[in-house]
Amino acid sequence: MKDSRFSRAEFLALTSLLAGSTLFPGRGDAAPDGGTPSLRTTKSPGLAGVPAANANAAAPSAAEYEQLRKGCTASLPVASTSDDGAEYVRIGEWMQRQKLSSDFYGNGDFVQAFEKKLADLLGFEDACFMPTGTMAQLIALRIYADQGNLRTVGVHPSSHHVLHEDDAYSVLHQLRAVNLGPWTRPLLAEDVAQARDALGSVSVELPVRWLGGQLQTWEQLQELKRTCRDKKVKLHMDGARLWESQPFYGRSYADICKGFDSVYVSFYKMVGGIGGAMLVGRRDFIQEARVWRHRHGGNLFHLAPLVASAAMRFDAALAAIPGYVKRAKALTALIAADPRVTVLPQPVQTNMFHVFLRGSPQAYVRQRDRIAREDRVWVAGGFGQTRVPGVVSTELQVSEGLGPISDADAARAFLRLLEAA
Repeated sequence: MKDSRFSRAEFLALTSLLAGSTLFPGRGDAAPDGGTPSLRTTKSPGLAGVPAANANAAAPSAAEYEQLRKGCTASLPVASTSDDGAEYVRIGEWMQRQKLSSDFYGNGDFVQAFEKKLADLLGFEDACFMPTGTMAQLIALRIYADQGNLRTVGVHPSSHHVLHEDDAYSVLHQLRAVNLGPWTRPLLAEDVAQARDALGSVSVELPVRWLGGQLQTWEQLQELKRTCRDKKVKLHMDGARLWESQPFYGRSYADICKGFDSVYVSFYKMVGGIGGAMLVGRRDFIQEARVWRHRHGGNLFHLAPLVASAAMRFDAALAAIPGYVKRAKALTALIAADPRVTVLPQPVQTNMFHVFLRGSPQAYVRQRDRIAREDRVWVAGGFGQTRVPGVVSTELQVSEGLGPISDADAARAFLRLLEAA
């Protein structure tokens, strides 16, 4: 096996199911989840895949796919919260009940109060609402590059900056990404200390999505913070899934974020909003970030609808996460008990995890659809090819979509993927 670092092209070639669309004929994007290329712990080499049934049957259309998914009463992967306009009605009704007025280009009591709430929660002086996380993070890294006159950014090989943003850091801001550490574990202090390039900033994902939600230990995280501080390297957190990390550390969000120069959090991942993100940091940093938001075209005439979508769900979403993590631990124990399956990580650290199976993505998709029809359980979004021939992976994330189904029934439905179709 070659070096565990990936180019973006290699990653996309391996994970052909990233955006949800290669399930349908003639469409080039991918399924909601792709594979995790770093597979170093495959169990049971003799694991049988799911034989293809009705191999010549036509693939379902996009409408048929959605109808099948929506007909399920439980879902192991996270499902969309908005599809028919009802979510927009709920947002408007919530704003009316709260007697909230809209904003003008982000200026308004409601938007600014939510920004302050997030800044306080995460332990920072100020916050700026952003339409997207990509914009928020690019702005943070650009500010650091200009401040230090150093355009290198240390990243994990699976970083969102490298894999999912069409090289925006380079094309828009002339930044250069420096891969730190191997794909197979989270970024550590030693990776920063041993970097061959001088680093202007380091961007750390908490938790690491492509490692099934893995996290540094508390001691490793503190050492990483100290190392960046000692080397005078700005430390930014890609906290798209920060909310799910809190049960693992058992500390407040402010304690987790302390020592980072800036943090970005998402409002559609896990919170369930229709979009939006928050960038938090020092007051002068956020003042400059607002200028860059304008330069990026992100200073929308009205931000309040996006903010309301997050705000009306936020407290309840965070309160539910410890329960989701507890269920994920129980569910992964049941799934991993089958020797034909590998779960990463084990034990699970958040409510997210990856599952590895032997067989072909196409065969598993057909069997997934059969389970959906017969058991009304949506057991996977998609299946991506890993670096190991014949091994595929899928990403699961326990959320409200799992609903009232028992952990045992959820695991039983998932393991039906291994049946002959």
